[in-house]
Amino acid sequence: MVPIYWLIFMAVLLVIEICTLGLTTIWFAGGALVATIVSLLGLNFWIQVTLFIVVSTLLLVVTRPWAMRYINSHKVKTNYEGLIGKVIKITERVDNFNQSGTAVVNGAEWTVRTQEDGVIIEPEEKAQIVNIVGVRLIVKRYIEEDN
Repeated sequence: MVPIYWLIFMAVLLVIEICTLGLTTIWFAGGALVATIVSLLGLNFWIQVTLFIVVSTLLLVVTRPWAMRYINSHKVKTNYEGLIGKVIKITERVDNFNQSGTAVVNGAEWTVRTQEDGVIIEPEEKAQIVNIVGVRLIVKRYIEEDN
């Protein structure tokens, strides 16, 4: 009966992996598969658990970095990630203390705050997006480099 429990556990882990698509539980499903095989061979339950832990850990440590590098290498940046580093023109004075500031980016108006308090950026000045927190662009004053 124990091999069936391992198979059910493996199936649950695979369902979670399919739902998340984040390479989170696939390693443990591999460990559960090894534990199922060992269980079918009739080895002690604690050996099964030990092999589950060892195999899962090995799969996680050895194959996850490789998988993350090659599977996610073709990841397309979302609109949000694509904005970071972009130079924008400020449309309303950016002042963290007064909680003001806006800019239009790709046709959408965004609330803008500076990276450092005390820095004020006036309308028509350029700023560079360094982060996005919630629905706010976090910017720093853009200084053009001479070539």
